[in-house]
Amino acid sequence: MKVELRQNERMDDLHRNGYQIIQNPEKFCFGIDAVLLSGFVHVKSGAKVLDLGTGTGIIPILVEAKTDAGHISALELQEESVDMARRSVMLNNLEEKISIVQGDIKEASHIFEGASFDVVTTNPPYMIGKHGLVNPDLPKAIARHEIYCTLDDVVRESARLLKMSGKFFMVHRPYRLVEIINTLSKYKLEAKRIRFVHPYQDKEPNMVLIEAVKGGKSRVTIEPPLVVYEDVNVYTKEILEIYGYE
Repeated sequence: MKVELRQNERMDDLHRNGYQIIQNPEKFCFGIDAVLLSGFVHVKSGAKVLDLGTGTGIIPILVEAKTDAGHISALELQEESVDMARRSVMLNNLEEKISIVQGDIKEASHIFEGASFDVVTTNPPYMIGKHGLVNPDLPKAIARHEIYCTLDDVVRESARLLKMSGKFFMVHRPYRLVEIINTLSKYKLEAKRIRFVHPYQDKEPNMVLIEAVKGGKSRVTIEPPLVVYEDVNVYTKEILEIYGYE
C-alpha cells in the first residue's frame, strides 16, 4: 500500500519479507538493540504478543516477519511515533496482524485485558533520570531516559498482562542487571535466559537480552555471548543473519 511521507521522513528496508519502516532521523530511529531483541524472542505459533513502548513499530514488524505470532499489539505514548508506526503497518499490509495503540505504559494493564498475552516484548528507556546526557530533543530523550516510565513500571505492567507461564523479553544495559533481576522477581517473573551482547570479542558487554517466565521456577541459562563486530564496521556472521542480510 502506498502511504504518505511527512517532512523529514524516509522509508528504510528491513530485509525481511520485503518490509519497510517509516522513520524520521530528526526525531528517533530504531537501533541495533531492537533488531537483536527481535532475534532473541521465541514466539509459538498463534501466540498473542504485546510490545511495550514500541516507538515506530520496529519490533512488532520484525517479530511478525520472523515468527508465526497470531496477533501483535503495540503500545506507544508519543503521538508522532504512533502515527509513523501505523503508517508502517499499512505500508506493509499488516493491519490484520499488528495493532498500534496510543497510551501510557504505566496504564497498560488498564488499556489491555489482564493476563491476556502469551508474550510481552520491550526495549525500554535505559537511563535513570538524569544519568547520562538527557537529549534536548524530547522524543529521543523519552526513548532513552526514564522520563515517563521506569523499569518497575514496565515489569509490573508486563506481569499483569502476561498469562501464567507467559514469556517476557527485554533488552537492557548490563550495569542494571542486578536491579532488573530483582524487579523481575518482585513481580513473579523468573529470568530463564540471559545473553550478553559485546561490541567486539575482547570488549565488555554493552547490552543484555533477557527472557523471563511468569510464575517460572528458579533456573537460568546464560547463553553464549553475542558479538556484534568482527572488525571495524564489519558485522559478525550471526549479526548479519539476525538483520536478514544472509
